[in-house]
Amino acid sequence: MDFAVFLGYFTGLRFLDETIDLPALVGTTLFIHFLDGIACGIMAKRNHRPLCPWVVGGLLLGIWALTLLLLLVIRGGGKGEKE
Repeated sequence: MDFAVFLGYFTGLRFLDETIDLPALVGTTLFIHFLDGIACGIMAKRNHRPLCPWVVGGLLLGIWALTLLLLLVIRGGGKGEKE
């Protein structure tokens, strides 16, 4: 498995287009991970979770970090919520 195939499946973009070339794949991945970092930061702040680790997680892991944060929010609510 080469880098392009790994990156394509890791980001899920290969499921959308199996013929995507490496420059387009890398550019799209960087853009999507940037947006995932922003989304993780917003969700972390709104749910009283530490901001920096979730933004970095979103930038590095993309949809996987966003999914984990969503599951944590759904499962346990926000940290420090008032009852």
